[in-house]
Amino acid sequence: MDREAWKALSLEGAVRIQEELRPGIIPHVPEGSGSFETVAGIDLAYWEKGTEEYAVCCIVVLERESGKVLEHQYASGKVEVPYIPGCLAFRELPLILETVKKLEKAPDLYLFDGNGYLHPRRMGIATHASFYLHRPTIGIAKKYYKIDGAVFTMPPNEKNAYTDIRVGNEVCGRALRTAKDVKPVFLSVGNYMDLDTATKLACSLVRKESHIPLPTRLADLETHRMRRELNSE
Repeated sequence: MDREAWKALSLEGAVRIQEELRPGIIPHVPEGSGSFETVAGIDLAYWEKGTEEYAVCCIVVLERESGKVLEHQYASGKVEVPYIPGCLAFRELPLILETVKKLEKAPDLYLFDGNGYLHPRRMGIATHASFYLHRPTIGIAKKYYKIDGAVFTMPPNEKNAYTDIRVGNEVCGRALRTAKDVKPVFLSVGNYMDLDTATKLACSLVRKESHIPLPTRLADLETHRMRRELNSE
């Protein structure tokens, strides 16, 4: 990752990088990945100071079965890559990778509060980040990111009900209702992952206090806490 070059990226340059990475997407879990005993949730929060923009990235690592928090780390700093529609990863990856370096042990799986394959070029943050994390990744977004040609119907009002999000004949993600009487989340694989396994993992990580899988929920809460703390300094 060339952080200095990214600061001057154009839309055309960012799209070219995404297209070059796309053939490296592996839509299945590699042999030997195990049972995903540890799962990390990743989220970022932004704020402004004068004319400058800052962000904090928080990573919370859990034991999947028990939900026990094993580790949490954060990194913060000025955001130096401009916003380019459809190219969010270029803004977020520098802080994500800085935070990952602080982890005592690499988790088996990363969950992102965002999209993966559900993206115009199939290169959402969960997918793009996988090329640097070298671990299976999943994107779970709270809001639907509509891409051209995508169609789906709302899933039935039942726990763990889902419907596929299709672009033509290709399934790019799922609308997943993790509990009855809640809004669905929008699930897509990142990399080194298949959609059925991603769905089962996401459902197994939901607890009764929230319809958001626990790793990304805790990471979201942590980013809000850290943003308040850092913004008051």
